[in-house]
Amino acid sequence: MISPLCDLFGIEFPLFAFTRSPQVVVEVSRAGGLGVLGALAYSDEELEAHLCWIDEHIDGKPYGVDTVMPAKTLATGHSKQDLEGMIPAAHRAFVDDVLAKHGIPEIPDGEGSETLLAWTAEKMRPQVEIALRHPIRLLANALGPPPPEVIAQAHAQGVKIAALCGSARHAAKQVEAGVDIIIAQGTEAGGHTGDVATMVLTPEIAQAVAPTPVLAAGGIGSGRQIAAALALGAAGAWTGSMWLTTQEAVVIPLLKDKLVAASSRDTIRTRALTGKPARLLKTGWIDAWEDKANPDPLPMPLQYMLTADAVDRLHRFHDTPGAQHLLWSPVGQIVGHMNDQPSVAELMHRLKSDFNATTAKLGGMRVSE
Repeated sequence: MISPLCDLFGIEFPLFAFTRSPQVVVEVSRAGGLGVLGALAYSDEELEAHLCWIDEHIDGKPYGVDTVMPAKTLATGHSKQDLEGMIPAAHRAFVDDVLAKHGIPEIPDGEGSETLLAWTAEKMRPQVEIALRHPIRLLANALGPPPPEVIAQAHAQGVKIAALCGSARHAAKQVEAGVDIIIAQGTEAGGHTGDVATMVLTPEIAQAVAPTPVLAAGGIGSGRQIAAALALGAAGAWTGSMWLTTQEAVVIPLLKDKLVAASSRDTIRTRALTGKPARLLKTGWIDAWEDKANPDPLPMPLQYMLTADAVDRLHRFHDTPGAQHLLWSPVGQIVGHMNDQPSVAELMHRLKSDFNATTAKLGGMRVSE
């Protein structure tokens, strides 16, 4: 047994793969890891359809679902109409101006995307109910632990709860709340992340919450880095960015090419996505938000509500020069190592081979005491 999590979930390799691509979930789990489907971007109907498809193709292997239920945002106690009214006209004008300067077409009336998404427990609750109607083994949550009633419901069905955090203090609070697995997310990670590096954060959290198992996250894209995570006291690795350039990933080809071409210096931690710090690929869109002459990003969930239509337009019209310049993605610093577009099966093979070679090499190292 490599890790207690292998025994807990019946997996061969302590690798957890966050992805919004159902096929990636299936291929990771079938290859011995545990695929975790990100639910946030999907409607209730889409999530149900994706989970049904996973159930039909995963051969009974374990998998999980990831949600985003921040404990508190401006959305608490406000209607969507109230929130729309909080967005300053100057911010709307700025977004319109950036898109117009780059020639991004408008989306026809009635075809726009949902702007609020599930940035609140109330919005995400239906997706939790959908997920728990399926044979998932793990329910993960970003931005803190899920509400107590969600934790109780999951535990009653034998589903483990994981939560991402960026400090030992927050990790201890999550364990007190009933979280079973802590994901220590270093600042190298893509998406929402704190400001402490994985190398420092992982052992801090592992010591603070022992014996609760910890997954190291951030900057992990090779077998040797998974081995390093175990050496730091983690029970496994939580990965995300490296699956974006796999053949099965639901990512438009242009964006995959941009990620493959990027270096580890081509990301930035910014509030431009949701109003909370998140690491993204640096592009013209991000540069515009980081320019001090322009408006500052709004707090969550107003920032995403402001930019949701723009994001939709950039993806829908990605073949235009302006969109190619602006198009971005959440991604971690490991993007500098994402140099090709392998299948998930090939990437899993590489990870296992590199892990085995690394642990075999380290097994022969000794120092005198």
